[in-house]
Order: sequence, then C-alpha cells, then structure tokens
Amino acid sequence: MEITFIKELQQRGMLHTITPKIEETLINTTKAYVGIDPTAPSLHIGNLATLMLLRHFQLKGHRPILVLGGATGMIGDPSFKATERKLLDEEILRHHEACLAKQLRGLLDFSGQYAAILLNNYDWLKKINTLHFLRDTGKYISVNYMMSKDSVKNRMRTGISYTEFAYQLLQAYDFYHLYKEHDVKIQMGGADQWGNITTGIELIRKRLHASVHGLTTPLITKADGTKFGKTEQGNIWLDPTMTSPYHFYQFWLNCSDEEAVILMKRLTLEPLDAIQELIDSHRQYPHQRILQKRVAQHITCLVHSQATYQKVVKASTILFGNTSPKELGQLSKDELLDLLAEVPHIRIPSEKFTHINSLTELLSTATDGVVCTSKREARELIQSGSIRINKMQYRNLSTLPTLTFLQGNYLLVQRGKKHYYLIERIP
Repeated sequence: MEITFIKELQQRGMLHTITPKIEETLINTTKAYVGIDPTAPSLHIGNLATLMLLRHFQLKGHRPILVLGGATGMIGDPSFKATERKLLDEEILRHHEACLAKQLRGLLDFSGQYAAILLNNYDWLKKINTLHFLRDTGKYISVNYMMSKDSVKNRMRTGISYTEFAYQLLQAYDFYHLYKEHDVKIQMGGADQWGNITTGIELIRKRLHASVHGLTTPLITKADGTKFGKTEQGNIWLDPTMTSPYHFYQFWLNCSDEEAVILMKRLTLEPLDAIQELIDSHRQYPHQRILQKRVAQHITCLVHSQATYQKVVKASTILFGNTSPKELGQLSKDELLDLLAEVPHIRIPSEKFTHINSLTELLSTATDGVVCTSKREARELIQSGSIRINKMQYRNLSTLPTLTFLQGNYLLVQRGKKHYYLIERIP
C-alpha cells in the first residue's frame, strides 16, 4: 500500500511543523503553494528543500502552485534576518522573476492532470487600494499578534521598519487570495516561514470563516548551522553561470556521511527502501563514498541534466582519477576546454615561452604568481614531488624539461592533490 504524503515526508525527515487535521484535506486532490521572492537572479540549494515538498505533493496526485513574489520581493521578508534587506529596483526584480520562472519550469511537471501552476503575486497586489487593504485586511490581524512571531520579535531588538513589518500581512493576503480565487488550501515553506504561514491561516479564518492549513520543512543548512539564503555568503546557486555544474557536483560529493543520508532522503526522489540499501552498502564500503556519489548524481541531474552530470563526472575523473598522460592527450581541443572549464586558465604568449629556462620560472614568474607565488615555493613543490604536468611528475629544477603540449598549445598543471591550472600558449 502506498504511503500518504505526510507519512512520506515524515519518513524522509522533511516535516518540521504542520497544522492539525491537515491529512483530512489531503484525502482528496487538493492544491498547495510555495512562494519564492525574486531577490536574486537564481534559486539556491536552500530553495530545493521546499520545492521537493511540491514534487512529492504532485507525485501523490495533488496540484502544486508556485508563486513568484513580484510584489513581496519589493519589500523583503524580515524573517530571521539580522538587518534590513536592501530594496531592489523594480527593473531588477522583473529580470529576476524571468530567471526564476525559467528555472522553476524545469523543476516541476507543468503538464498532465496535476500540472503545476506558476503565478506572480504582483498581478493581484498591484491592484489593491491602500485604504481598502488597511480596512479590509489589516483590521483582522492585530499588531500584538504580528509582534508575537519569532521572526519579528528577534528584529525588535535591532529595529524593524514598517515596510518589513508589513511583509507578513502581504503574505497572509496572498494565501487569502489563492484560497478565494484558486481554492488553495495549503501553504508550504521552510521552517522560517511558519510565522508568515499562520498569519495567512488566521486571516482566512477571520475574514472568510474557513479552515486552511500550513506545512513547513527543515531548512538546508551549512556545516556551521547557518541557512543557505540568497543574501548569505557561500551560496550554491542553481544557475550554472553563478555556480558552475562542476562546483555544484563537487559540493554534494564532498558532504559528510551523515549529511549524505539526510540529503539523499530530502533532495532526491529515490524510494526509501532503495535509499536504505545504499546506506547499507555505504556502511560496508565507506571508502567508496557510495552515498555521496549518488546524492551528487541525483541532484545534478535534477537541476542541470543527465548530459551535464556525465560531463562533470568525466572532468572529475580527469582531474582526480588515474587518467594517464596518453588518455589526457587523446582529448580533442573542444573536449579539453569544455571539461576543464572550471580550472583557472592562464595564457602565456609564445614569445614569452622562449625565454623560460626552468620549471620554477614557468610555475612562478611566467604565470604571474598564479600557480606559485615565488620561485622558492615552486622549487619546494617540485622537490617534494607535488608538481605534475599533463599527469606526469617532474622534479628537475635546473632546466625546463621537454613538455608535450596538449592539442599543441595546452599544459595541465597539477599542484598537490586538488589544485589544477590550464596554461595556454598563445600567439
């Protein structure tokens, strides 16, 4: 017997808080929404946590709705932010909307019986008269109620503008509008959205005398416990121009065993029994990093594509595997540049090459200190066997060895185990 949507979330560790009796609403096909403000030109991996809620929701025979915050994004959600958000120009927000819409269409199914729906709250909030909003909506939610929310309470110590204070009322109106116009009965979000969600539930209860529900999922956090947010440092973005597919793949590949178990359950659609088999295999052969590889595969394919995944795996194999100099030399120029696009690219004029007399010069002065900051550092690395060029180890300090350029003009320099540089000889 297929498990219910709520049981699925519970078993995957995807459930943080829910309203009572929500399962009664889920007996029949229903609609739920997640809101995303366009405060950046790309989604980040923190968004995947809530988007996977909608993926599972859709697979259980329900209809997901995504709401771009074209209006709320003009204000900014103060939830658990230490300082006031920087307000973005409307032109920038409209650009962000277009970028996010394109990404979202690749993460949910927008066809078939349970096709996802993409909306923008700017379309209804821009029509509201301020006086009518205050009379017809604001009167239902007291200031005391709004201030009781942890997301607001935490900001009262440092100060909060009326603009940000009003954010939860606008989000509450979104839920009211979606229930009234689209029969949406559930709002979902990250754990930090519970205060905003319950304000919407309260508004609908008081204004329409109706019962709706909320559901949140734990946030995806970094190693130090802080959340991956669009305005925090160290984000992993879904846009390949902001975080390359190679670095995206490597991020998941480098997670710990404990994180891999959590991520496998929360950010993939792999069945739970299959995940348990992977966990058992991983515990038996931990050195093979079975879980990390599968997590990286699933999420890279989900966000990018199977073809992109295969490409980054091949690049990883070249850089960190046992690729021979011969195999490296068999790559075409396009393959070489494509697979090593993430490697720092250093261009050296051919004339300059004629004056390089040793490997230490090539690694330091000729590359403007990019590979090695000094000749001394270069000598130490060469003597310790930490330098490889085109997968061959070199220890000669006095002269420049005879080097075979890949495709006539390229040298792949490896410094230690993880640092690579692509040197190109140009006319």
